[in-house]
Amino acid sequence: MPRSKSYKADLLQSLADPVYAQEYLNAALEDEDYEVFLLALRDVADAQVGGMTNLASMTQLNRENLYRMLSQKGNPELKSLSTILSALGFRLAIEQEESAMPQGS
Repeated sequence: MPRSKSYKADLLQSLADPVYAQEYLNAALEDEDYEVFLLALRDVADAQVGGMTNLASMTQLNRENLYRMLSQKGNPELKSLSTILSALGFRLAIEQEESAMPQGS
C-alpha cells in the first residue's frame, strides 16, 4: 500500500499561491482564536519564503523571536506583524463590519 501524502506538504504547495494564501489568512482571522491566525501566518511564511530563517533575514527580525511570535502563545507587536505581512506581500487593512453599517445607506 502506498504511503499517503502529508497534508502539510499539500497545504504548503497551495499556500505558495499568493491569492490562496490571502484567502487562508483571511479565513484564519475570522476564527475567534487569535492563535489560529498566528499559526496560519507561519504556514504562509513556510510556503512563500522557505521558513523562519529566510523570513528573519527579509524582515531583520530575530529568528527565535519570530518562532515565538508565530506560535500558539505568540503575541507580536503591531509593528512586527506589519513587517512580517509586508515581507510576504500583504498588508493590514481595516474594514467595517456589514452589521455595523448605518441603516439607510
